[in-house]
Amino acid sequence: MVESEKINLIATTAFGLEAVTARELEWLGYTERSTENGRIYFSADIEGICKCNMWLRTANRLCINMGQFKALTFDELFEGTKALPWERWLTENAEFPVDGKSVKSKLFSISDCQAIVKKAIAERLKKVYKVDWINETGPKYKIEVSLLNDVATLSIDTSGHGLHKRGYREEVGEAPL
Repeated sequence: MVESEKINLIATTAFGLEAVTARELEWLGYTERSTENGRIYFSADIEGICKCNMWLRTANRLCINMGQFKALTFDELFEGTKALPWERWLTENAEFPVDGKSVKSKLFSISDCQAIVKKAIAERLKKVYKVDWINETGPKYKIEVSLLNDVATLSIDTSGHGLHKRGYREEVGEAPL
């Protein structure tokens, strides 16, 4: 990956705070963006990911937008997921738990969607890295599959714990009894 290459990102935020988060992104220098309910889409380089994770105050998470596609069937979800360039971010031994949500979509079984996405990513990585098995012993990359109106959005979380927990309870004292 070229360091100055633009990466498609999603900043998630609480409903109603999109405009505030968009202003924060503008303050950080990201003027080209689009907004949906609870999400702001924009592009940045690797350094921008670090900057946003440090300085966004109203965002919950910052995710790499791997792709979006129509998914009316489990086969479409599998093939669409498998077609994305997961090897660009995931190592050969990456651990990648999949979280999911579905709103107003034909594919409403979250656990099935999670399993299909996990299998598709594993198939892609096995093919690219020319291995028979993916040992999930390496770094952890949290994947999210979000289905809204039959459109699947797949992303990789760059924030770890939610951004709202930065600095929370670093020093704790004993409770008085």
